[in-house]
Amino acid sequence: MLRLHLLLIFGVLAVISSVAMVAAATPEVLVEERAREVWGSQLPDNANVRIRLSGQRPDEAVMLSAFWMDRDTGRFLANAVTDEGHTKRIEGLALATLEVPVPARRLMPGEIISDADIRTVELPLYRVGAYTVTAPEKLVGMEVRRMLTQGHQVMTQSVISPRVILRGDRVSILYDDGRMVLTAPGRAMEDAHQGQEITVVNLVSNKTLRVQARAQGQVEVIR
Repeated sequence: MLRLHLLLIFGVLAVISSVAMVAAATPEVLVEERAREVWGSQLPDNANVRIRLSGQRPDEAVMLSAFWMDRDTGRFLANAVTDEGHTKRIEGLALATLEVPVPARRLMPGEIISDADIRTVELPLYRVGAYTVTAPEKLVGMEVRRMLTQGHQVMTQSVISPRVILRGDRVSILYDDGRMVLTAPGRAMEDAHQGQEITVVNLVSNKTLRVQARAQGQVEVIR
């Protein structure tokens, strides 16, 4: 019996000791961890979570003994446990945000986007469209297809890879069937973006061909 009492006493002390060793954190940090768990895969990896508490709140807590959150609105309730063992109810809003690139000025069709043409803004995740470009590197170097308004989100269909061939350009025509490779000089009859089909004139045979734009000044015969 004495041994059982000692085991119980030491067990309780071990639990108390382990709780005491837990580093205290602000309620915002603890709530953010739980909110990310609730949203799970719904939350993009590069999303930020902003926590807004309302009413009284402890400066620090060691854990949340309970947590409830509406996945759609971000409204939450939680029980924060302080390092003294007191439990305090906290509530507020967890707001998921995403940094997205937007034009720093109005950009017109045909312009090539540079680093100086974009800046990033932080928007609530629910305001970011499914087709919004969310990475600056996916805009820099692209050609504007539709006018882009300063400070507004850019849709993927509003930009396109820049033209690699312009009408009238001298091009190198490539024919490759896996066994034989031939090249010939040609002239483009229209503009083309990389991967786009266009018509060119073979300057040797004076015949027109349907080709695919591969790179700057290079096209390949479509088989």
